[in-house]
Amino acid sequence: MRKLVLLTCFLAMVACKEEKKEGEDKVQAKIEYASFGEKITDENVISKEEMATKFENLKAGDTVAVKFASNINEVCKAKGCWMKLDLGDAKESMVRFKDYGFFVPLDADKKDVIVNGRAYVTETSVEELQHFAKDAGKTEEEIAKITEPKFTYAFEADGVLLKP
Repeated sequence: MRKLVLLTCFLAMVACKEEKKEGEDKVQAKIEYASFGEKITDENVISKEEMATKFENLKAGDTVAVKFASNINEVCKAKGCWMKLDLGDAKESMVRFKDYGFFVPLDADKKDVIVNGRAYVTETSVEELQHFAKDAGKTEEEIAKITEPKFTYAFEADGVLLKP
């Protein structure tokens, strides 16, 4: 009888320990992000590759509300008032923050991020590009090589989650 009671106690202790481990694993899976701007979640996020496809299908003047995940290529080193996000295939998106209402840390380069807001494409004309090149001191030969407008994948973020 005594062995039966001891065996029952032992099994109860083992069962309790296993349940506790399962609960601990679930807690560790939750990622704690630093949040900037409006409060957003990490749900319903598309990949940077899916975002690149969306950008490719936009024309100047189009906008699309979207939330996507990427990694930061570069952050403004003066205030953290913009960042460039990787879209794969040597493409990137220039992200600014709605109404300059918030900024990201200056040392956020190479970190993973989720941005929520609106994506759009801007077009800079050949004339403007040539003017900028002239202002930058480029040679006439370099300026003459500018024959195509430049499309910029732009994004206005209203909320950002930064992975630590």
